[in-house]
Amino acid sequence: MLFKRREAESWVNRVRVSLWPRRSWGRSTRYVVHRVRRLSATPHAVALGFAAGVFISATPFIGFHMILSATLAWIVGGSIVAALLGTFIGNPLTYPLFWVSSYEVGSLMLGRGENKVELDLSAGIFQTDQIWTLLKPMTLGSIPIGIVLGLLSYALVRPAVNAYQHRRRDLRSANEVV
Repeated sequence: MLFKRREAESWVNRVRVSLWPRRSWGRSTRYVVHRVRRLSATPHAVALGFAAGVFISATPFIGFHMILSATLAWIVGGSIVAALLGTFIGNPLTYPLFWVSSYEVGSLMLGRGENKVELDLSAGIFQTDQIWTLLKPMTLGSIPIGIVLGLLSYALVRPAVNAYQHRRRDLRSANEVV
């Protein structure tokens, strides 16, 4: 096969790479930033799509983030590719922050600030009442957190994409004149 490894990678190494990038977090971040800036849609559409991805990555629905972000970007008229790239904000380093903060905010919104619900996980978490006890405050709390993060990412991404596209357009026009 053309692009297959000569020796299969061990499962330990595959798990490690899925949790921690091969090169570094900085290189992975620069790659996502580079890909977002080079999208050919309008700066508004790119920023709106990226904000949709960031908003969805704050929700507790791991495994559905890409589908939900693409759907949300399509609904609001943003770039679907940018939305998929925006979901990379959710990663093994940020998920614990999202989960704890969304649970706390959701509990406050439900009026359970002082009276925390005690969970009995001895029988397993995959019981409907146990899942709903966690998922309800996390889902509710992720909405304001996602809105704040989405607005912040929109405010950062739109001017960056706009400046990049203008600079690229100017370089193209300067090369055509010569």
